[in-house]
Amino acid sequence: MTDHRLGPMKQGDLQFSYPDGPTDGDDPARRAIPDSVLLNRHEWYEVLYSCNSWSGGSLATALKCERLIQRHLPADIRSHAAVLTWLRANWASYR
Repeated sequence: MTDHRLGPMKQGDLQFSYPDGPTDGDDPARRAIPDSVLLNRHEWYEVLYSCNSWSGGSLATALKCERLIQRHLPADIRSHAAVLTWLRANWASYR
């Protein structure tokens, strides 16, 4: 299995600012939903991992993924599967 943290995008490549610590409400035990199910777009390591996972090894693709997640993804889309579906459906609509 590939470790997507070692993908094309590194923490220093991220284009947006992220809080240093965990964000409020992101404790899977309190949510009763596993952390692997929902994407928290405010935690850099979750965005990094997801964008690298979906990038196909391309830094440009990973960077565009981050931009779309941060600027255009509707707030009510949270599951990794729904985010990926939204990205695929809207990829050509954004730069």
